[in-house]
Amino acid sequence: MKKRILSLFGILSALLLWGCYPDGPEYTQDLDIVVTHHNSDYDFVVKATYAMPDSIVKITGNLQEGDRPEYIPDVNAEQILARIESNMTLLGWSKVALDASPDLILLPAAWETTTIYYYYDYWYWWYGAYYPYYPYYPPVYVSSYTTGSLLMTLQDPTQFGGNGNPINQWNGVLNGVLNDSFNATRINGLIDQAFTQSQYLKTN
Repeated sequence: MKKRILSLFGILSALLLWGCYPDGPEYTQDLDIVVTHHNSDYDFVVKATYAMPDSIVKITGNLQEGDRPEYIPDVNAEQILARIESNMTLLGWSKVALDASPDLILLPAAWETTTIYYYYDYWYWWYGAYYPYYPYYPPVYVSSYTTGSLLMTLQDPTQFGGNGNPINQWNGVLNGVLNDSFNATRINGLIDQAFTQSQYLKTN
């Protein structure tokens, strides 16, 4: 299981860092990928309820420094949370309040990544090789783009790991779906895909 998880996140990291052209991918959706994995020893079938916050926190380095957390805009979060809830309902789950002792806690979060590209103009480098008396260095071009991945985690509030933290029973990662141009149709499709490929989450 650990090797599979590392492999999946290796693919995700490779896509985030990929780039052959100075402007990077033409469209953000060119990087769309849905990764899910779960604890195969956990029995989801016997569970029935879950709780979920009404906001989506951003995972940033500031959290480790003790700063106040940031959240994605409410108007976007509401659409994402509604789609997640819809998919959980289709799988047989009932959403309850946190103080109602839910079987699982579903925690959504956003992870922002900035990818930077740089390249040399090799045509001028080649030109300089034929005209060595011109002390010309190839120009370097830099461009970047920022995307935010949506992370979804299901935790059992009664099970903890050796470090005292709750154990993730299921994780879903939607790569590059959150950016300045929020596309609800695109995000909804990827959320649906995450749950479609996680049919083991079905309950009685």
